[in-house]
Amino acid sequence: MNTSLRRLGVAALSAALLAVAGCSDSATDGPAVALEPAPPEQRLDAVCPNTVVVQLQWEPETDSGPIFGLLGPGYRVDSDHNKVVGPLVADGKDTGVKLEIRAGGPAIGFQTVPSQMYVDENITLGLAHSEQSLAAAASQRIVAVTTLLRDSPQLLMWDPKTHPDWHSIADIGRSGAPVVVSQGQLYPDWLVGRGLIRASQIDASYDNAPSRFVAGPSIAQQGFVNSEPYVYEHEVRAWGKPVSYQLLRDVGYEGYARTVNVRADRIDRLRPCLARLVPMIQRATARFRSDPGPVNDVVVDVVSKSANFTPYSAGLAAYGSKALIERGLIGDDSDGVLGSFDEARVQRVIDEFTPILRRGGASVPDGLRASDLVTKEFLDPTVSVGK
Repeated sequence: MNTSLRRLGVAALSAALLAVAGCSDSATDGPAVALEPAPPEQRLDAVCPNTVVVQLQWEPETDSGPIFGLLGPGYRVDSDHNKVVGPLVADGKDTGVKLEIRAGGPAIGFQTVPSQMYVDENITLGLAHSEQSLAAAASQRIVAVTTLLRDSPQLLMWDPKTHPDWHSIADIGRSGAPVVVSQGQLYPDWLVGRGLIRASQIDASYDNAPSRFVAGPSIAQQGFVNSEPYVYEHEVRAWGKPVSYQLLRDVGYEGYARTVNVRADRIDRLRPCLARLVPMIQRATARFRSDPGPVNDVVVDVVSKSANFTPYSAGLAAYGSKALIERGLIGDDSDGVLGSFDEARVQRVIDEFTPILRRGGASVPDGLRASDLVTKEFLDPTVSVGK
C-alpha cells in the first residue's frame, strides 16, 4: 500500500556512516565489523530463524525507524532484491542472527503485506495497519505483536492560500471540493460515514505525484505528516511553500499504523523467538523516540545505496522523525506500555471498518474480536517512555 508521494529531491548521502568495502551491480557491502556478543538472555540464535526477515509496507523510511535501529554495522544493501541484510543487534551487541529488511510497495508489485507473508514462507515479521489486517482476516490472518506507531500519520492537506477558510477536514467536506486519494484507501469511506466529507467528493486517482496538486490546488489530497508537509515546501520546486493539513487521528480515526505482525498460524512456532525479539523492538522504539539521529543516518544511507529506491534526503528523515515524535505518534498506549495496544480501540476499528470492507467485496469473518488481530503476550510491560 502506498504511504506517500515520497522523495522527489536528491537524497543527501550519509558520508559519516559505513564506508563501502565492496560493490557490485546488485549489492553494496559495509566493512566487516567485529561485534561484542549479546548476553545469553538476548541471544536469538537458538530461538529465532537464522535470518529474521521483516517485510516493510513501503520503501525504507523513518516511520519504520525502530526496525532499522536493530540493524547492526556492516550491513549489505542488495539493490537487485530491494533489501538490506546485516547483523541483528540489541544495544549494539550481536544477537547471533541476521536481520533482513525488505522494501514493500513497488518492490513487491504493490501487494499487501499480509498477502506477501502468505506467499513467501521466509518472511518472519510484516508491517501493516489495522484495516489491512482486518481485510486479510478471512484467509491470510496476521496478528500484531507490537506497534511502531501509536497513532496514524495519515492526513488530508490543502493549499492555505487557495482555501484560507479551511481549517479542518470538516471544512473540506462542507466545500464539496475533490478529495484526491490513492485507490484502495478505506478511510475516505470512513470519513463519509462520519459525515465529514461526501461520497461524491472522493477521487481515487492519486498516483503519488505532486503535479495535480501543484497545477490545481483547489483540491484536498492525502498525505502523511512525516512526509508531504516537508516535501512540498522543500523538495517540490514547482510548489516550494507550506501546506495546511489535519491528521485523521484528530477527527477520530483510531487505526494503528506500522504494526509488527506474524502469521497467525506461526505464533506457536515463533513463540520463543517473539518472547525475546518483541521487547528488543520496544526498546529500539524507545531509543528512536529519544534520539532518532542514528537511525535517520542508517535509513538515508540504505536508500542512497540502491538506485531502485526513491531518494530520501537527510532533511526529510530529520523532519519526519521529529514530526512523528512531537505529534505524539510514538508513545505509550493506554496501559502505559510502549508498543502496546488498546483492545477496546482495536475492537472499535473492527466494528467500524467491517461494514466498509464488506461493501467493497471483502470477506470479513463474523464475530471477529480484537484478540484475533493483536496480542500483548510478548510485550515487556516495563518498556515505557513515561518511566
